[in-house]
Amino acid sequence: MSQKVVIFGSSGQLGVELGAEFTRRGYAVRGFTRSALNITDAAEVDRVLTAEDPAWVLNAAAYNHVDVAEKEPLAALQVNALAVRNIAVTCRQLDARLVHFSTDYVFDGAAGRPYREGDTPHPLSAYAVSKLAGELYAQAYLDHALILRTSGVYGPAGRGTARGNFIEVMLRLGQSGQPIRVVEDHFASPTYAPALAARTADLVARNAHGLYHAGGGAPVSWFEFARMIFRAAGLAPELRPSSEREYRTPARRPIYSALENARMAAEGIAPMPPIEEAIVAYLAGR
Repeated sequence: MSQKVVIFGSSGQLGVELGAEFTRRGYAVRGFTRSALNITDAAEVDRVLTAEDPAWVLNAAAYNHVDVAEKEPLAALQVNALAVRNIAVTCRQLDARLVHFSTDYVFDGAAGRPYREGDTPHPLSAYAVSKLAGELYAQAYLDHALILRTSGVYGPAGRGTARGNFIEVMLRLGQSGQPIRVVEDHFASPTYAPALAARTADLVARNAHGLYHAGGGAPVSWFEFARMIFRAAGLAPELRPSSEREYRTPARRPIYSALENARMAAEGIAPMPPIEEAIVAYLAGR
């Protein structure tokens, strides 16, 4: 009998790929969208998980409106932290294993190098605080939670959403005929959702637990990432470098939040594909 997996946030860019990957590997997958289940309601989470009785719960649901969270920090805390507690409490009762996805934004970017799992977090925003709190709740209630920090996730499911993802935004701007300004002094590890889903399944197959970084590979500035996208798409818009000083946002963001996937590498998990290859794969299915 195949193991059952429940996915929260199943219609998001990562959730869609998790569903496809785990189904492909023979798991019995049950996905819940935001409209189908309110994970901030502890009783509802308990009722659903108890009825499903899964072996694994994958929490890809998140409040990720980074700037809006500065005005409504409670909303971010409810989804990114307290809801994780709800899930963890029921997972403990059912002896189910939890996989929770967190973010590179738990760091302040001051290190100037890719962050490793052992580095001390220092969040700079309400969103980042809420995500770190979610990690702590998972660790507080469960001895064997698997926490994956990732960065700038983009996947095919982003093509059909209102917000899209960075690639979709760049392609839309690239066809506008107007100059495009992108920050060149912020570095991250943009992560291709299908690749992240596959590595997640690899870790689950090994019954892994603890904290892992799962960023998209080599550090890259958002300006360089944009240039890679346009090159792969065969577009040549006027792309101008900008800086944090010129592009102010309500929420502070880490200047250098790239992740080093040290623990995955040490355990023999396949590295993430090079960013250029991931972009090409994304565009090929567009």
